[in-house]
Amino acid sequence: MNLPKVVSVRNMRESDAAAIAGGIPSKELMLRAARGIFEALTFVGRVAIVAGPGNNGGDGYALACVLLENNITPVIYRAGGRFSEDGLYYYEKAIGMGCEEESLSAVTDLNGYDIIVDCLLGTGFMGEVRGDLREAIDKINSSGAFIVSADINSGLNGDTGLGENAVHSDLTVSIGSYKTGMFLGDAPGLIDKLRNADIGIEILRDEYYFLDSSMLYMFEGYNSLSLSFEDFYEKTGLSPDSAGFADALLELSRAESRPVVVKSGSSAAVGDLNYIYFCAEYAD
Repeated sequence: MNLPKVVSVRNMRESDAAAIAGGIPSKELMLRAARGIFEALTFVGRVAIVAGPGNNGGDGYALACVLLENNITPVIYRAGGRFSEDGLYYYEKAIGMGCEEESLSAVTDLNGYDIIVDCLLGTGFMGEVRGDLREAIDKINSSGAFIVSADINSGLNGDTGLGENAVHSDLTVSIGSYKTGMFLGDAPGLIDKLRNADIGIEILRDEYYFLDSSMLYMFEGYNSLSLSFEDFYEKTGLSPDSAGFADALLELSRAESRPVVVKSGSSAAVGDLNYIYFCAEYAD
């Protein structure tokens, strides 16, 4: 089977850098990401893009350009006060094309929008969300709009899926490849629907694979070991905030000499002696 890949944040970052070094301009990758988000849903009504200071914000500014090219005028809200180099390029382009902008700090809420695109924090985020970024997440979550997260829900750790304060999305559009954190930790309770946008980045290292949830039955039963995530952490002594989930699962599978299925609610992970698979009912 030629299964889609699931990657660590480090692998994704290094693969992205290799693609740029190999001749794909970083601005082109950002535009491809924006187009991937645009094609993942039908944009209608009033649209807001809430952008952070890094390249995740840049994806939002590039998306604004794509929307404007398709006769949709979004409103940009900025948080974090800075731009990445490519983000500034697309921000200036979007404003030049007639994109609207409003001050995030000047509004008490983000009510009244049909769609809000969360472009605050990318997969490299770790730690605690503070300041205007935290305020932005709270305003997004209380808006009542259809919420789309670009690459990952802002506030979630891309490896562990933990997020003390994170965006709850109706749709998350992963860029490049799924990341492990989209199936672990708090992610299952924060992502209602997950899709991936392939933007032509060749992944440097095969790490893990995405398994359609309808195929999970192939590993359940048949002498496999089935555990909840809680039981898995207790059995292995691993902490949920550790990035070593997959390694521990593979080690346990080999020690048991059989598949190990770790499942709770709508997501699951499978260790099958030599391979790790992630799946979720909310993922395409």
